[in-house]
Amino acid sequence: MTDQTKIPVPPSGPSLIERASGSFDFRTLTRPPITDLPPPAIVPAPVMPVERVEAVAPVTPPTPAQPAPKPFTGVYHAIDRAHLREQCLIEPESAVTSVLEEFRIVKRQLLRTAQQSDAPHAERILICSAHPGEGKTFCAVNLALSIAAEKDNEVLLVDADFAKPSVLSTLGLPGGPGLMDALADPSIKVEDCIIGTDITGLYVLPAGNATGSDTEYLASTRTDEVLARLTSHAPNRIVIFDSPPALAASPASVLANHVGQTVMVVRADVTGEAALRDAVNLLAACDDIKLLLNGTRFSTTGRRFGTYYGYKE
Repeated sequence: MTDQTKIPVPPSGPSLIERASGSFDFRTLTRPPITDLPPPAIVPAPVMPVERVEAVAPVTPPTPAQPAPKPFTGVYHAIDRAHLREQCLIEPESAVTSVLEEFRIVKRQLLRTAQQSDAPHAERILICSAHPGEGKTFCAVNLALSIAAEKDNEVLLVDADFAKPSVLSTLGLPGGPGLMDALADPSIKVEDCIIGTDITGLYVLPAGNATGSDTEYLASTRTDEVLARLTSHAPNRIVIFDSPPALAASPASVLANHVGQTVMVVRADVTGEAALRDAVNLLAACDDIKLLLNGTRFSTTGRRFGTYYGYKE
């Protein structure tokens, strides 16, 4: 075992690094700090050329203007108010009557359908009955007189009962060329056959000269063109057709193909159920068929239109 007390201890004093630093200057071995550096150059970012853009207002497509109603250029005739009153028809600018009030209700439903229905030709209304004498012409004329009083509509009453026309005599108007003449002769313009009246908004188209082929003319392709001219440039014009009875003449069933609404006049205590069903089947080409009860003497609901305004029957 070694005696560690006999190992010589190195003398105390500065260390080897301290002695070396005394002999050598370590600062000469380092790079002096740089204190006078120039400021870094600022290189501007490249500027992209900008094209001049002028503000342009958005272009709104023009709204197509509604064409102005095309007025009829035919002759005008005055309608004798006393003649209307004698037949118990609506007298324009007169006192409110029960007939006037009843047809106000009827026309409101027809006008609503004409304005809101998507069905084609809803503005064309066919007035028909099963048999003669059930009041179809009475209802057609009164309905036309009532619609003529509207502020936003005008009405064209067409006498389509070619065998026995009665619209002109009912209104006291003279005869002349009419619908059948325009259908049979392409050189005749149907609008030139229309009669104007002194009742604002009321026009009448006579039936014209009867032929032995009334139904065939109505079924021809020319009918579409002629009827389209009746409402040309007049979106608020209602066309009412007074047709022959469905069970007495065939033109009614053909006219049903050209209208959007049909009013079947049913006379109280006269029109039978079987006749009514048969007539409705013949007019099935029109999808919208309404029934109008005519000639009633008693109302189960106590309806008494006209009395509220002071009118008494």
